[in-house]
Amino acid sequence: MSALTQGLNPNQLAAVKNEGSPLLVVAGAGSGKTRVLTRRIAYLLAERNVAPYEVLAITFTNKAAGEMKERVAELVGERAKVMWVSTFHSACVRILRKEAALLGYTNSFTIYDQSDSLRLVTLVMRDLNLDEKRYAPRAIASLISQAKNELIGPADYLNQAKDQFQEIVAQVFNVYQKRLSGANSMDFDDLISKTVEVLQRFPEVKAKYRSRFRHVLVDEYQDTNHAQYVLIKELVGSEKEGFPPAELCVVGDADQSIYAFRGANIRNILQFEADYSNAKTILLEQNYRSTQNILSAANAVISNNEGRKEKNLWSDAGSGPLITGYVAENEHDEADFVVRQIARLRDLEKSKPGDTAIFYRTNAQSRVFEEVFMRIGIPYKVVGGVRFYERKEIKDLLAYLRVVVNPEDEISMRRIINTPKRGIGDRALDQIDLYSKKNGLTFWQSLCEVDKNQEITAKSSASLIEFVKFVKSMQTLVEAKTRPSVITQAVLEQSGLLAELEESKDPQDEVRVENLEELVAVATEYEEGEVEEGEEISLTGFLEDVSLVADADQIPDGDDHGGVVTMMTLHTAKGLEFPTVFLTGMEEGIFPHSRTLDDPEELQEERRLAYVGLTRARENLFITRAEYRSAWGAPNYNAASRFISEIPDNVIEWNQAEEKSFKLKSSVRRNFTAPKATGKISNTMQLAVGERVSHDTFGLGTVIEVSGEGDRAEATIDFGSFGPKRLLLRYAPVEKL
Repeated sequence: MSALTQGLNPNQLAAVKNEGSPLLVVAGAGSGKTRVLTRRIAYLLAERNVAPYEVLAITFTNKAAGEMKERVAELVGERAKVMWVSTFHSACVRILRKEAALLGYTNSFTIYDQSDSLRLVTLVMRDLNLDEKRYAPRAIASLISQAKNELIGPADYLNQAKDQFQEIVAQVFNVYQKRLSGANSMDFDDLISKTVEVLQRFPEVKAKYRSRFRHVLVDEYQDTNHAQYVLIKELVGSEKEGFPPAELCVVGDADQSIYAFRGANIRNILQFEADYSNAKTILLEQNYRSTQNILSAANAVISNNEGRKEKNLWSDAGSGPLITGYVAENEHDEADFVVRQIARLRDLEKSKPGDTAIFYRTNAQSRVFEEVFMRIGIPYKVVGGVRFYERKEIKDLLAYLRVVVNPEDEISMRRIINTPKRGIGDRALDQIDLYSKKNGLTFWQSLCEVDKNQEITAKSSASLIEFVKFVKSMQTLVEAKTRPSVITQAVLEQSGLLAELEESKDPQDEVRVENLEELVAVATEYEEGEVEEGEEISLTGFLEDVSLVADADQIPDGDDHGGVVTMMTLHTAKGLEFPTVFLTGMEEGIFPHSRTLDDPEELQEERRLAYVGLTRARENLFITRAEYRSAWGAPNYNAASRFISEIPDNVIEWNQAEEKSFKLKSSVRRNFTAPKATGKISNTMQLAVGERVSHDTFGLGTVIEVSGEGDRAEATIDFGSFGPKRLLLRYAPVEKL
């Protein structure tokens, strides 16, 4: 008994021993919730004579489930191994392997992961003749997943459809679900919803599991979605059903509910006492992780959220060092400050690089830190995200730029020729291969002669001709010595890459747009940097710079460097802790994110995210913001995040004056006028045939042809000795004479 209760504070002990009533343990950050859960399970087995097979404990990750099982086994021995301690999905698979026949599946059904689901959605859309450019398969797959998380099937989805797009989704959903079951397969969302269906439709199955599981424990209850909530309710049951309900214990913290975008529903934890009328709530407020200054900041910030259960984290570990605040001139100054502080803490032997984490709101923000760390040789790892230059959208855009510089780069050409989709399929590419072999031409040369190739369909041929025309117009920009940032923007807009992502309803595509925006900023930085003597700013030079950074040697494990610095988004940081934390990008529009500023509920979720970030730090906490941050290659002024003003003055010291003057470099100021890649129609110069113009590089010329309109308006101009040039007028520095 003493081993089970040793080291527990009074509230933790009460949670371990609670008997009879449904129990909500509100566990503040760092308050020892895992200890409470494992001790409670061990206490059930050792002191309340509960059999291991009567316990069902649910966590959110396989790692957490494995650790919990091991810790209980250490306390009560090997018999703990027969308990069901698992994630929602694996618990449901175990039930469905036994009961799937009732729903018309065999017990050897296949489980589709996200990429399998997306492939099937894409096939269904092709069968239904739906235009993938107009209706992105990824967005439709995402909406089907959301519906399943709400336990909404195809018929209900159709009944609730509010517009034509939702009717299309319902149509795809219906066929998708039929194809899934026809293939004796379920996707990840089905695992939960089909288990709920079995329990609700077949009383004898429900009775079997109700009589077996006498104790149900759920970790991270604030992260449950509607389907998971209903599943727990079905497994626990009620008096009316002829069995005493299972004893339910849920552990969680509404202040750390940050996964609404994945379907998590904060009401599940806020309404627990309403759902279970005789429920008991126990608060865990003593924190075993952070110093009091860090906790006072976190308490003050989260107290601005409405409708939450009041709690106040405290620690007996002392006040600790003050939080350090830093106002940087721009994102580079911010990254340099972080590096300087890591070095200072290491020299003072207060914290090693391996004890350090850098948090940011969006993945794109990692790029500046990655480059500084590579340059200085500090080992680091990016957790829960792909390194900036390895992200698909970045590779796509760089492949476009490589093709513009070198159209004979066949690998890059093949990557982008149908990205975004232009109706150029494998068959058309096979015919180009045959034509090039037959005529001794390169792949690019064959593309340029596509009008002579009789084997290609008229539709594919038209798309290929347009594509070649696009590449050539971008090459003219290079020839005219256009700045790399402008060419990058032009490629983004004219290729359709940006438009496809901006029109998508998939929230992940907003992140991809941010990453592309960041690459335009990289190009602008290159233009402002120093070049080798005798060289000039060029697209080739920019691509060379990027490949040297992108292909830097893999960062070592860091055992000889005191460990590696860890970088991650705030969403990834939940559940982790570090002696030293840098919370970066604390600006309005960055964090809180711009898309949340008009929605009170989303702003509350952003504040919970700030609370999660603050409470990851054990001893040293740094909060940084930049006065100016690049967006589409131009500096944008950002006000301080509202979360900074919510931190009490007595727990934070500013490394320098809060509001210092920031003089824009002339080169930066000049870039305020750079064209923005917004995908919107711009004001483009109007030219007529016969007009005389002057061009910075090509000199005087006469307009001999005009075509297109808006962003795609172009003119063919005869520049005498330079010959005729086809120019996209949006980017061409020409003046009418």
